[in-house]
Amino acid sequence: MAGLEGIKQKMNTLRLEQEQAQAKVEELQQKVKTLEQENLAKEQEITSLSHKNQLLETEVDKLEGGIKEAKAAAEESSQHGAQNETLQRRLHLLEEEAEEADKSIRETNEKLRLTDVKAGHYERKVQALENTVTSWETKYEEMAKKYADVQKELEDFQREIGNI
Repeated sequence: MAGLEGIKQKMNTLRLEQEQAQAKVEELQQKVKTLEQENLAKEQEITSLSHKNQLLETEVDKLEGGIKEAKAAAEESSQHGAQNETLQRRLHLLEEEAEEADKSIRETNEKLRLTDVKAGHYERKVQALENTVTSWETKYEEMAKKYADVQKELEDFQREIGNI
């Protein structure tokens, strides 16, 4: 009878370990799903920032063209004082706008770089969690096999006891 109690205790222990392993697998799968969603959001943010960066670069090119035109016009009309002052103010405003656009591009590029770094970090986290999930699934399969073997041993043992 002590052998039967030992087998029952071992089966209960294996069953508990199997339930714990299953709970851990489910928890890790949820973490992987969450990280994948965060990764998708970061990729969308990267796409958005890339688009914004392109728009700002186009704006800078346009403003630089305006600066060139204003400089050329300022040089041609240097004889006319009032007109020259107006063009100088316009040139100054265009240069300020160009500087602001350039600053905005630098900030956007920095945000893009930081987002890209974060995305890489999340991808590594997802990979690590997927590896952990795979490990837990393997442990779960091993535990399920051990449980089935112990269950079969118990049935064989009970049959032997019944035959005695």
